Amino acid sequence: MSQFQTLRAMRARGPGQRLTLEELPVRPLADNEILLKVTACGVCRTDLHLRDGELPNARYPVTPGHEIVGRVVERGAAVTQWAVGDRVGVPWLGSTCGECAYCRQGLENLCERAQFTGCTVDGGFADHAIADARYSLALPERYTDAQAAPLLCAGLIGYRAYRAAGDGARLGLYGFGAAAHLLAQVAHAQHRRVFAFTRPGDSVAQQFARELGAVWAGGSDEQPPEQLDAAILFAPVGALVPAALASVRKGGRVVCAGIHMSDIPGFPYALLWGERSVSSVANLTRADGREFMRIAAEIDLQPAVELFALERANEALHALAHGQLRGAAVLANAG
Repeated sequence: MSQFQTLRAMRARGPGQRLTLEELPVRPLADNEILLKVTACGVCRTDLHLRDGELPNARYPVTPGHEIVGRVVERGAAVTQWAVGDRVGVPWLGSTCGECAYCRQGLENLCERAQFTGCTVDGGFADHAIADARYSLALPERYTDAQAAPLLCAGLIGYRAYRAAGDGARLGLYGFGAAAHLLAQVAHAQHRRVFAFTRPGDSVAQQFARELGAVWAGGSDEQPPEQLDAAILFAPVGALVPAALASVRKGGRVVCAGIHMSDIPGFPYALLWGERSVSSVANLTRADGREFMRIAAEIDLQPAVELFALERANEALHALAHGQLRGAAVLANAG
């Protein structure tokens, strides 16, 4: 029996409802699970989609949060890779079946029976959280708990989209929030030229992008000064797909990185012609996580974070929804 009888969590009771602070019992650990004392948890746009009922597979009530940093306080009988006291990161991919056709092909991000942290299983908007040890990640020591939190989704999903965009030198980033501000630093360190697209008229975000190495920053309603090799869409706005296609060269790629997006409007075939392509990325694999954490250990990323107490999770979501953040919101637990 766990020495921890209860935990406190901000819960999503149903679509469209504000999160509520609740006290929950701590259930027994399965053999491969660990119990973490949560020290930080990033607030992601996916948490907004969960709150607003835009994720069809979400299970309510649920504790959101899939950018979890914590210390192991208890472990299941089969856990050997983590010791009590270790710092651990818990990402969006909570577990997979290991048996379906996708898992057998090494595409566990597309697993038919995957579980997702903070969506189908309880996440990290809490003072304690349970995670599958096999899907948890080691974190680079150079980052504080708050700095490490956004690496676990903004960084990981952003990096999967970055790889899908190919090796072109001119990269457009549509939506300059938590993911783009990290990815811009990776791209700059790898000698690529970043073009940042923000909400029209958002001079603050545009200046932030330039500070992080963007060679150009403007509104998403503008055309860049030169054609792009690829563009990544972090903003969940379907109308940006034809805009991005109009910005990339022949053979260029447009990668949609969000889990949810408004409908893509019709557009002339001429925008797609010339072997341009549109694709999406879905979830992540454990290999993605390990690879990105190696890169994050080598590059001195500077995650910009704004801290909120656990009880202020609704305020953090509001700030994210209204573009009021410079970087990422992080719920930080004291003590």
